[in-house]
Amino acid sequence: MPFLINITIFAHNMGILYIVPTPVGNMEDMTMRAIRILKEADLVLAEDTRTSGILLQHFDIKNRLMSHHKFNEHGTTASVVERLKAGETIALISDAGTPGISDPGFFLAREAAKAGITVQCLPGATAFVPAIVSSGLPCDRFCFEGFLPQKKGRQTLLQSLQTETRTMIFYESPYRLVKTLEQFAEFFGDDRQASVCREISKLHEESVRGTLAEIIAHFKQSEPRGEIVVVVAGCAGVDISARKALKEQAKEKKPKLSNKERYAMREAAPAEFKKKKFRDE
Repeated sequence: MPFLINITIFAHNMGILYIVPTPVGNMEDMTMRAIRILKEADLVLAEDTRTSGILLQHFDIKNRLMSHHKFNEHGTTASVVERLKAGETIALISDAGTPGISDPGFFLAREAAKAGITVQCLPGATAFVPAIVSSGLPCDRFCFEGFLPQKKGRQTLLQSLQTETRTMIFYESPYRLVKTLEQFAEFFGDDRQASVCREISKLHEESVRGTLAEIIAHFKQSEPRGEIVVVVAGCAGVDISARKALKEQAKEKKPKLSNKERYAMREAAPAEFKKKKFRDE
């Protein structure tokens, strides 16, 4: 118990790291508390000082901005933690939404917490919450996947999500949207229900709902623009059973090799064997 008391006193003498959400489009979504924290902080860390400078100017916040983004956070975090230890109050913001949600923030929050510093995240704007709530899909249980990996691991991740029963949420660029939706149709089935929400809280906000096939057809005719959130229904129990049945059927069609046969094939074609061409699953 004395150990816990000492930690409390130690943290009390330090500063506070505030993680401050900012609007994803509509400036009216900025909270009064967020404005106050940004005005009172000793320093504001920003993903892009030019973008955040416009935000601060809009709310008449005259404070010092320092660049803190995914390309420099490993180099700047140590000095920021030292300033927090010295008692400074520091606010972290991203270009839009809540830092740490598909934006820089996790690394600094983790290092500050490890150092015993108080870390507080203010409630506020984030794109995926209005997207899933307005999608018409179940939102009692969901998984947030953010941006999919562009190359390595993408196929493996999509395969792992084929039997995901919860509603799934993804972020995507308008330039890659149709390709990503086509991949979803390939892995989840083109009759899977989904919703694509774009330009959240902005003038041209739009939600397109339907099957993946219907949504793909829509965006092939109408070029997508703006920031995009894709919400995909989870796999129904009957779909999971069907997939398992297909896997079992495939295994039955492919006879298993005896150890003697496997050894003979490995000796005859070692390269192909290594690539699992002749190996039973």
